[in-house]
Amino acid sequence: MAERSEYVPGTFCWADLTTPDQDAAKTFYGSLLGWDAEDIPVGGGAIYSLMHHAGKQVAAISPQPPQQRDAGAPPMWNSYVSVSDADAAVERAKELGGSAHAPAFDVMDAGRMAVLQDPQGAYFMVWQPRRNPGAQLVSDVGALVWNELATTDIDSASSFYGELFGWTFEPFEASPTPYTVIMNAGRSNGGITGLQAPVPPHWLPYFGIAEIDAAISRTQELGGTMHAGPIELPMAKLAVVADPQGAMFALYAGQYDP
Repeated sequence: MAERSEYVPGTFCWADLTTPDQDAAKTFYGSLLGWDAEDIPVGGGAIYSLMHHAGKQVAAISPQPPQQRDAGAPPMWNSYVSVSDADAAVERAKELGGSAHAPAFDVMDAGRMAVLQDPQGAYFMVWQPRRNPGAQLVSDVGALVWNELATTDIDSASSFYGELFGWTFEPFEASPTPYTVIMNAGRSNGGITGLQAPVPPHWLPYFGIAEIDAAISRTQELGGTMHAGPIELPMAKLAVVADPQGAMFALYAGQYDP
């Protein structure tokens, strides 16, 4: 079990889901991953559901913003990277060819964040912690274990994120296709791969489960769909799936970093 009370800048620290059916998503992930919901009012009648596993905060589920829904945007998981200064990260991302959808903004007293897009089009968030550093549990069953970028240009994406967050990169030789492991402050922090399907570039969160075949079956029983896998690697078995509303994520059963 890897508990966290702080994150080194440049580390993935949080994931949340925006979905058109918040209640159905809470039921699905609660049944699949063992999550319990703590509903937090955030104004305007909206609820931000903090999801807990083993008593620890691991992720969140929120309603899809009306402008996204009206534009036909799919439900999606959002990946957050911890930074020391969200405003500086916004400016640096723009200098490197990325874009920001709005200036950085405060999330009550929890922290300050911004929604960014890399030069290839993948969305990601930066999180400057104040009261809330992010997930209290990672790298375990029922928690976030990995974040993976699928992109049209691995080299350009590596250059962008390396300059933005100080990441370094190592090739993963065991992968059947080109795959780059992200390193941050000497620890593995995610991966970058080429797009394998005709979809936009995107970040994909992985969540830990105990056994891959049982998790795939349970996903389908609950109305989710299978997209790839099970894929067997030296350290794990994994699968890419979608929840009943269509949000993509991955299941991971294997070795966990401390």
